Amino acid sequence: MSQDASPAKTDLISVVVAVYQNKGSLEATHAGIREQFEGPLNDYRYEVIFVDDGSTDGSLDELRAIRASDPCVKIITFTRNFGQMAAMLAGFQEAQGQAVINISADLQDPVELIPEMVGLWRSSSEIVVCYRSDRNDPPLAKIVSRFAYRLLRAAVPQIPPGGFDYVLMDRIAMDQFNSMDTRHRFFQGDLLWPGFRTSFVPYVRRARKVGRSQYSLGKKLKNFLDAFLDASFLPIRVISALGVVTCALGVLYSISIVVAWTRGNAPFEGWAPLMIVILLVGGVIMLMLGVIGEYVWRINEEVRKRPNYVIREKLD
Repeated sequence: MSQDASPAKTDLISVVVAVYQNKGSLEATHAGIREQFEGPLNDYRYEVIFVDDGSTDGSLDELRAIRASDPCVKIITFTRNFGQMAAMLAGFQEAQGQAVINISADLQDPVELIPEMVGLWRSSSEIVVCYRSDRNDPPLAKIVSRFAYRLLRAAVPQIPPGGFDYVLMDRIAMDQFNSMDTRHRFFQGDLLWPGFRTSFVPYVRRARKVGRSQYSLGKKLKNFLDAFLDASFLPIRVISALGVVTCALGVLYSISIVVAWTRGNAPFEGWAPLMIVILLVGGVIMLMLGVIGEYVWRINEEVRKRPNYVIREKLD
């Protein structure tokens, strides 16, 4: 990334927009993005990459009309709906810009923040995160979102409250993100994990004006599980600790049962050995599951092929 005070005319900024059932909002989204590059960012070239994630509502026709009016627009289409993360990844792989911006297609992310994001990038930030300080959503959606992100922040403290999808990535950060060859990815965790210089910009997520959210409860639950399990080994450690505690309590209780049996206080004949077997075997099984879980986590780490370190610069 060039760090000159004034940008070169040849600098290209890519904007990636994942599309799924967004008919009616795409023209306005494109117009808002284009307005920024014809106004405050007119020193930059731009490309807008729309990735149609198997829409069936006519979104693709709207995208084709947009493409006919703007040669800076690219379109990628999927054979079916693979999910927002897959659409984002396809756009990131296609993006050629020195900086890459990811923004939603539903007009809930303010395009007016793009010049500020670019300004922070030019002033040395490698990632600019616009996070949701608040959202114009129903009360129940707000409560569920806050609870989910509170759990995620326990695993990844760098995640700002409210989470984010609206980001700018420098080319080096984009290439690093694209190098992670894994499934069931957690966008926010994978983006923050390498430790690039990051700026945070709060904003209020706008209410949806066109259409309705395509995130069902099942999709939201899957995304949360992908995020929580990808970002943290806390569940495995909890199982391991529970196994150790259960096994220890089983041993202690077994000792008390033996003492009671020697004093003739067993409730009925055969009760003592039965309880000892259940407690010891159950505790050992929990302990073994925890140990196996630790190995599974390490295998998972290897399969994800994350690098052991990230080099910012080499001086030879």
